[in-house]
Parts: sequence; C-alpha cells; structure tokens
Amino acid sequence: MSVLPFSKNQHWIFRVPEFLMLQITILQVIVFGISWFWAKGETLLFVLQIFQLGFIIYHIFTLIRFTKFYKYKDHRRPKHASKLVRGIAVNVYQFNTQFQKLIDLIAKEQPDFFITMESNSDWEKAMRVVEKDYPFSEKVTLENTYGMHFYSKLEILEVKTHYFVADDLPSIEAKLKTKDGYEFVFFGVHPPPPSPTEEKTSKERDGDLLSIAKKVKSYKIPVLVSGDFNNVAWAYSSQLFRKTSELIDARIGRGIFATFHAKHWFFRVPLDLLYHSKEIFVKKIFTYPSIGSDHFPLGFSFFIDRENDEQKEEIKTLENGEIHEVNQLIEEGKKEKSDNREEVATEDEI
Repeated sequence: MSVLPFSKNQHWIFRVPEFLMLQITILQVIVFGISWFWAKGETLLFVLQIFQLGFIIYHIFTLIRFTKFYKYKDHRRPKHASKLVRGIAVNVYQFNTQFQKLIDLIAKEQPDFFITMESNSDWEKAMRVVEKDYPFSEKVTLENTYGMHFYSKLEILEVKTHYFVADDLPSIEAKLKTKDGYEFVFFGVHPPPPSPTEEKTSKERDGDLLSIAKKVKSYKIPVLVSGDFNNVAWAYSSQLFRKTSELIDARIGRGIFATFHAKHWFFRVPLDLLYHSKEIFVKKIFTYPSIGSDHFPLGFSFFIDRENDEQKEEIKTLENGEIHEVNQLIEEGKKEKSDNREEVATEDEI
C-alpha cells in the first residue's frame, strides 16, 4: 500500500492507496512496534522493519504539512482587504433525501455563496426555498451523480459551465463581485474518482482537474477553486494541479479536515479541497456536521487583497518535463470513455 502510489499508473489499484496514507501510517506504527518482538534473529523481518520505518518517516514528513505544526500562517485580515467572504462546498449525495438538513445549515450560516455536487432534479426542487436569499445561480441538473448547483448572494458578473473531458462531467466557473467591489473567480469542480465501483482509472479526474489548472493560471484576478476533487492534497496529481495552476493549498499549515466518509470514521479522507491565488487570504477552513450525505460540508472564509504579495512564497511551479506530462494527462483524460455513466446510475450501483 505504501509502494503502489509511487507508480504513475492511473489504474485505481495504484491510486486508491494515496487516499489512505494517514490510515496506513497509523497501522504501520502499530505493526512496527509489535513486530520487534519477532525481529530478533530474523534477518528478513529486520530488513522489512527498516523499510517500514522508512515509509513511516516519509508519510509523517508528507502529512505534517497539513497540520498546524507546519509553518505558522498569519490569518488576520490584511490592511487593505475586502470584507470577509464566506462559502460552502458540499457533495450532497444524490440519493440523500434529507434536504432540510442542508436548507437549515444554509439558513443558519448564511454563506455568501455555496455549491452543491451530486445534486439532481430532486435537490434542485428542494433548494428552491433558498433562492429568495440567493438570487444569483447556475444550475446543472444531472441524474448521473455529477449534477452541480451554484447559489450566490454576491452578484455574478459572468458564469460558464465547462465540460473539459466529457459532456456529462461539468464544472462551474463564476466571476463574482463582493458588496465592497472586489471581483474574483470561483471554480466548482467534481471529477470522477478512480475506484473498483466507478472509473477504472484516474484519467478523467486528472485530465479534468489539470484542464482547470491551466485555465485559471492565466487569470489576472483572484481565483478560488473548491469542490469534491475525489483526490487528496498530498497525491502526485494534486501536486501537479497546484503547480500548473500556481494556486495555494488552503490546508497547508491548518489541518487535514477529512470530509469523506461521513459514516465510517477510520476511513475518512479529505476529498473536498480548496485552492486559492495569492491575493486571497483564507481565514478559516473547517467541516460542518453531517447533512445525511457521505460527505461533510466544507466551510471556508476569506479576504481578498489584490495588491498584497505576502503569500507568494507558497506558490509552486512546474519543473522541467512536467509541462509535457500535464498536457499528456489532459489528452488522455479527453480520450478516456466511461463505461460507468452510460445509463442513469441506480443507488445500488453507486
């Protein structure tokens, strides 16, 4: 499980272990401690223990970036920034019928905007009660578990729905304007995961995310990207996304904030991610209690300061050879044909 992710093979067998690095590390520490009782005099077991220790150190080194032990960040409002902006991104789980839980959460928290993923026609009808408070919206109603709805109190200056790798995998791009006149772009994403029950490979996911990364890199105004990435921040493809987009991972220095699976605590992983440009200062990122979905809603608040470069050192860029790799992954994602979304999925299939 530790070795497989080092391969760049996009089959789910190699990619799923990336999600479970935290759980694998916990199990490795336990096994490492127990195994010493049998390691004495057993050369092979002793060698395996050395490798085990190496992986533990590597995993801790990787994961510590997503804790408060890694770099202190000053999250206070910059001097010339916008007023605080608040958002929510939530995968509602298409077959979840506890609509009122999300409606109550929105009524209580009153975010400036929020985006739902896996929202179909039933969810669209249920959420009509919030449209009075959220007059700006973009609705992509699908029954294939990839529907997406965006609601905003902030004025939407421009909105587009993109289909980068497949005509049934949308992402929403909205150019917003805050009440105090600051403009920024929000990108809502939800590519398919590599798994034994969904897509066999991560090709569509990687191609979709890297297409978005290339697009937002050229923007001259602040950018925020969030949603169900079906990926973890420490995965190699996530690192490529960060370098290609030249955005900052909001989790670094703050915490892991696992959002999935809401019903199985030991297997929780952070699939709902948040990236932002250097002009955006994330004050807080957190998860809300369950709304009946298999994902916890992800909440975040931020300021916008167009003239401040304090976070510039957090930006990573593509290295030699990686540009070609990114372009190749995008093309492979476009060529990939899904056998999983040809018909409307049933609850049992999901």
